[in-house]
Amino acid sequence: MVFTKRLREGIRRGRITCSIRIWTAPHVKVGGRYPMDDGHIVVDSIVAIELGDITYDLARESGFASVDDLLQIARHGRGDNVYLIRFHYLPPGAWDTRGTRSSPEARDMTNARLRRTIGSRSRRVTKD
Repeated sequence: MVFTKRLREGIRRGRITCSIRIWTAPHVKVGGRYPMDDGHIVVDSIVAIELGDITYDLARESGFASVDDLLQIARHGRGDNVYLIRFHYLPPGAWDTRGTRSSPEARDMTNARLRRTIGSRSRRVTKD
């Protein structure tokens, strides 16, 4: 997902956690992880809505001053299907517990824990 530069700080701080997109079909999937700056956006949900469902409160929650302001950005491409996408931001180096790919450092730590567990089991087996 690509966000206008003026929204990125609010997303990084957790103040913006949803986006309205007008597409021909969804371009993201629930659980998908998409790069933004040094971190990632992780999609929590996608719901098809109508243009009339976009309220002032939803526009503000999406980081816009008004519904018109939001629609000027959202209508930049083709499509007429409206989607409400909820997401969260993962800062650089963060581990997402929803099963997304981890950093090499996190994999090394997990592998070390696994080796310790396997090693302790094999010692228990040899003692019996």
